[in-house]
Amino acid sequence: MDLSLLIELPLLFFSIICHEYSHGAVAEKFGDDTARVMGRLTFNPLPHIDPMGTIFLPLMCFLTNAPLFGWAKPVPVNPSRLDRQPLSLFLVSAIGPMTNLFLAAAAALGLAVTVRWLPAPWQDPLLIRVFNYTIIINLYLTVFNLMPIPPLDGSKVLEVVLPPLWRQQYERLAPHGFLIILLLMMTGIFGRIVTPIVYLLYRLLV
Repeated sequence: MDLSLLIELPLLFFSIICHEYSHGAVAEKFGDDTARVMGRLTFNPLPHIDPMGTIFLPLMCFLTNAPLFGWAKPVPVNPSRLDRQPLSLFLVSAIGPMTNLFLAAAAALGLAVTVRWLPAPWQDPLLIRVFNYTIIINLYLTVFNLMPIPPLDGSKVLEVVLPPLWRQQYERLAPHGFLIILLLMMTGIFGRIVTPIVYLLYRLLV
């Protein structure tokens, strides 16, 4: 098995679990403990496995030499139980991508320390590779999840800030969101939109 897959898969799983955990944790801070009650407020990967996003899609990315990508089963959030709306809705939705951005920034800091400050004999190539993969994976997760397509986090953030009339029109996209995402991926439009943004952020961080 390719060594890169052995490195990237655990990093991907860890990153998407952190993403989902942060949604549940912030929701609980605002009064909704649904994720904890349902056993989803955990770093155990098993409750977060989504057959399509956690198994099939990463495998297809590997087989087609595409950037490794995926998602976990969404953590359940009950908006009606959240206090201090719409602020709580905004923060619960935004915290997932922001968690991935934080992980990317932390890995960029680790990479900088390793490459720029440590003596050459101490610069472990495997560690550098891990930091680099962590940055790229988490930037992809950040940008992808901020796309304003239901049910991605970006759509929920946008719903909070849209005027009520626009929000009603926008919510009509919800039943077709997954199909739109699938078409964007199959046609390559997803890559042409997301990848340049990812590498711009990569250059800014690294």
